[in-house]
Amino acid sequence: MEHYVITIARGYGSGGKTMGMMLAEELGIHFYDRELLRLASDESGINEELFGRADEKLKQSLLFRIARKEYKGELIPPDREDFVSNDNLFNYQAKVIKQIAEQESCVIVGRCADYILKDMDNVVKIFVHASLEDCVGRLKGMFSLPEKELEKKVITTDKRRAAYYKYYTGRNWEDAQNYDLCLNSQQLGFDKGVQIVKNYLDIRFQK
Repeated sequence: MEHYVITIARGYGSGGKTMGMMLAEELGIHFYDRELLRLASDESGINEELFGRADEKLKQSLLFRIARKEYKGELIPPDREDFVSNDNLFNYQAKVIKQIAEQESCVIVGRCADYILKDMDNVVKIFVHASLEDCVGRLKGMFSLPEKELEKKVITTDKRRAAYYKYYTGRNWEDAQNYDLCLNSQQLGFDKGVQIVKNYLDIRFQK
């Protein structure tokens, strides 16, 4: 295997992003999170701010829509009125994710990367989760908010991520069948979680 890609879906406050950064550093590979927005902006010519507004969120009016826009790989041309629609922002972001995955070993956080790259054999798909209490405890050091507000923030963010994932993939975000590994960061901690992924890579790709 010339290279591999690790995708990380994560509950808000679970530390999945931190674990992804640690993994990338340990493995000596690139880490992609919000940089994907800049790359998609460069690829499409669409303002990066628009990508930021749509990042892993659906417009409120879409949250309870029955119809979904499952990703098929198509791009909307610049002469169409919906060129800067959220759907096309997703399409360009997906195009960038595919380009990166074809070129290098890396860690990609969120943005339905596990689904976008589902047809590639060199992708390791991970879901990181923890209890609500643990996620809130981790966020206390980041936000000066009451505990009840932090609980609401975790629940709301995860609902938005789940709705976004469902809309573009047709799948349930927390379904273990979507992933190769589901890691409880509360029980494992980051260091052990990273080691488990490294061990999995060794076994799967026989390094």
